[in-house]
Amino acid sequence: MGLFDSVIGSVLNNMGGSAQAGGGGDIMQMVMALTQQNGGLAGLVEMFNKSGLSEQAASWVGNGANMPVSAAQISQALGSGPLADLASKFGIDPAQLSGSLAQYLPEVVNQLTPQGRLPDNTGDTDALGQGLSALAGKLFG
Repeated sequence: MGLFDSVIGSVLNNMGGSAQAGGGGDIMQMVMALTQQNGGLAGLVEMFNKSGLSEQAASWVGNGANMPVSAAQISQALGSGPLADLASKFGIDPAQLSGSLAQYLPEVVNQLTPQGRLPDNTGDTDALGQGLSALAGKLFG
């Protein structure tokens, strides 16, 4: 997953943020782990849809402005147990993880959906590779 790490790191750097979430946690690894735990990008977006945050999630995927999400909304969507497990894995407080995800997740999803829609088959390696290639092209010219 080295390419995914590089691309997410570039997204975060281009956003003017640090890739570090604090406490030794790496936000790009957290986003990658969160995506993997939830069945890919489509599964992650579906979690937000089911949590009453469909308007926010749709804005991240779509071509318009990204609607913000709060740390409390991240906690609600992901659930306290899975969020605590992920935070523990990276050695940070769940509240800090929620805050970092609230800050970075909308733009990461936005950058991974340059066509304004989720890939047809997010489990397909080729689809992920195409998405990452498109993102790399956008980031690096």
